[in-house]
This record gives sequence, structure tokens and C-alpha cells, in this order.
Amino acid sequence: MKIHIIGCSGSGKTYLANALSKKYNISHFDLDDIQWDNNAKEYGKKRTLDERKALLQEILYNNDEWIVEGVYYAWVRQSFDEADKIYVLDMPGYLYKSRIIMRFIKRKLGLQKGKKETLKSVYNLLKWTETFQNKNLKEIRSILDRYDNKVVWLSGKKDVEKIIKAVCLT
Repeated sequence: MKIHIIGCSGSGKTYLANALSKKYNISHFDLDDIQWDNNAKEYGKKRTLDERKALLQEILYNNDEWIVEGVYYAWVRQSFDEADKIYVLDMPGYLYKSRIIMRFIKRKLGLQKGKKETLKSVYNLLKWTETFQNKNLKEIRSILDRYDNKVVWLSGKKDVEKIIKAVCLT
């Protein structure tokens, strides 16, 4: 089983990936860990495109089963090609924006582990979500047209829960 999950920040990608990973005992990989150099001294340092592609190939070809999730689409076509299912989380803006804010608060209070975001980085992320919904999602839809037989669009919490509760993914 090979699953790719894509959607805006705060749309529930990690939630769905963790639930399916636990349910089916499949490794889960966050594309943020490939995109960003988490060992860099400064926040927000990107890896090179070659580094990202090499790390993604390592995941795709060194694991019989995997779940990959993230907002990225331009450099992950190999994952789309290899995936048995592609879940696209197309959630309402109010939902993912409130989740982004709550996640930031929980991290600041030490209730949740995660990146060392600043108020400015969260503000920029919230602004970026508009670009994702209005521009990037259209590009993603166009790219995924060729994978129509394995793409499932999820537009609400109930859709996500149905996938999690399903007996099998095929």
C-alpha cells in the first residue's frame, strides 16, 4: 500500500497520515522533513532540489509500503506515479486557518512538539494559504488529472473519517 496525501497547511494531512499509519502499520513520511533542513541553525532553510529528490527516492524505493504527506506538488511527481491512492484534502479555509492558529498556540505553550515558528511565520503561513487555495490547488488539480483512477478528493471532516474507518483502501 502506497499512499500520497496532499493539502493545505492545517487541512489534516498529518492527522490522516498518522491514523492510516497506525491502522495499517505503514511508515509515514512528512515532506516537510525533506523540504526543510531541520538541522540548519536558522528557521526556514530549504534543502536543494537535488537533495529533496534524492531523499524522496530513498523513501519511495527503500520501502514496500509508505504514506507520504505534504503540501508540495512540483517536485513529488514520482510519489504520485508510485502511489496506489492519492488523497487530496480540499478543506474550507476557516478550518485550516483555525487549526494553524491552534497548532501555533499549542506549540508555544509546550503542549505540542513542532517547528519553532514565530508570530511572523504564522502570519505569513496564513497569508500563503490564500495562494494555496486560489492558485496552487488549481495546479495540483491539473497535475492530478492524469491520475484520476487513484485520486480521492476529501472536502470535510466526515470524508476524512470515512477513509480512516474504511476496512481497506482498494
